[in-house]
Amino acid sequence: QVQLVESGGGLVQAGGSLRLSCAASGSILSINVMGWYRQSPGKQRELVASLTSGGSTNYADSYADSVKGRFTISRDNAKNTMYLQMNSLKPEDTAVYYCNAEGRTDWFSRFNSWGQGTQVTVSS
Repeated sequence: QVQLVESGGGLVQAGGSLRLSCAASGSILSINVMGWYRQSPGKQRELVASLTSGGSTNYADSYADSVKGRFTISRDNAKNTMYLQMNSLKPEDTAVYYCNAEGRTDWFSRFNSWGQGTQVTVSS
């Protein structure tokens, strides 16, 4: 079983920055896709940013249009940890942020895990 634990959320003023972390633990052979999602009240969960493995050290990142140029996703393979650097935050970025990871626990088994969520609140 693979567990994801997020940290780094909080309250920040508009224009400020926050850095979210997502640490993966458990039986992990490989992580192929890692992503950050967010959900605000009354809205569906949306993909904010993702990293897709293209090989041992190559990853392709993608972003929602609403965060391009402001958010940066990255990962530390040695720590099985993913980050989301959020700059120039806006009140509309307020949401619960979730991390997600897909990969393999062994050559025959896949996993798809979610973190518990971390609240990000941006005040105007």
